Amino acid sequence: MTSLADVSPEEAGRYPGAAAPARTRRVDAHGVGIAVHEWGDEDAPPLLITHGGADFARTFDVFAPLLAAGGWRVVAWDHRGHGDSDHAALYSWDADLRDAFAVLRSTTDRPVPVLGHSKGGALLMGLAEAVPHRVKALVNLDGLPSRRKLPDVANRERVRLLAGDLEDWLDRRRAAAQADRRPGTIAELAARRARMNPRHDLRWLRYLVTVGARRYRDGWRWKLDPIIRGGGFGPWRPDWALWRMSSLPQPFFGVIGLVPEVMTSGNRPEEVREHLPRGGRLLVLDDVGHFVHIEQPDRIAAEVLDFLGPPS
Repeated sequence: MTSLADVSPEEAGRYPGAAAPARTRRVDAHGVGIAVHEWGDEDAPPLLITHGGADFARTFDVFAPLLAAGGWRVVAWDHRGHGDSDHAALYSWDADLRDAFAVLRSTTDRPVPVLGHSKGGALLMGLAEAVPHRVKALVNLDGLPSRRKLPDVANRERVRLLAGDLEDWLDRRRAAAQADRRPGTIAELAARRARMNPRHDLRWLRYLVTVGARRYRDGWRWKLDPIIRGGGFGPWRPDWALWRMSSLPQPFFGVIGLVPEVMTSGNRPEEVREHLPRGGRLLVLDDVGHFVHIEQPDRIAAEVLDFLGPPS
């Protein structure tokens, strides 16, 4: 259970194995500034990784250094409206996809391996389909498509857009225009995060506040645009992505965590296996929840490095 006893930023900002990025930079994605974070040697071959919905790149502070130790220049970015990236007037799946390509283009003009968690995994499948000549290999950490909706994918299952949906969306935008995220202490924000990460230890949750929230006079606030919500403009159905997954030409490695929690996708391994790309590999973990790379970073990093092979 998460304690509400507060701690200092200095104490909370230390976590075993966590390392801040070696470099940070910004990418102009058609007028929206995207914050990019890098671990590892600047001259090493790049590996692009991206986070899930309502998350941020610094959630990779333990996982990314393990990949960098394997010889990669690990490049992660905050989605628009998340972390240190700019807020935008509108958010959409296609905008996130364009941002991903902007980061890729700013990093290299050669094909690269990519890795995404949850929404990020689904997003990079779209990138691999859109520009297959730029994606060398694909790793999807519990963001595999299925007939069930990913909790953090900003789309709804729709075959048509109804007037009621538009009214609801516009009403929320009107109310959110002046909204701000609720402030709190480090311990209070850690407790809120624990609802999404019930299996993570208190020290990690507090650490996330120091790298994923900003301190104001009245307390800490998560660096997430309050207007962001689940549900976007259709039409979209989750099984469309499932049917298209088998056509991906890149070497493919997927991971599913089966322990139920709030953000768990509910994927059934047998459902996913029949749609894997040719030669695709699937790792199913009975003892891990949705955030596989945070719960077992050493194990997942070793699996990923083995799949990718030596950097070249």
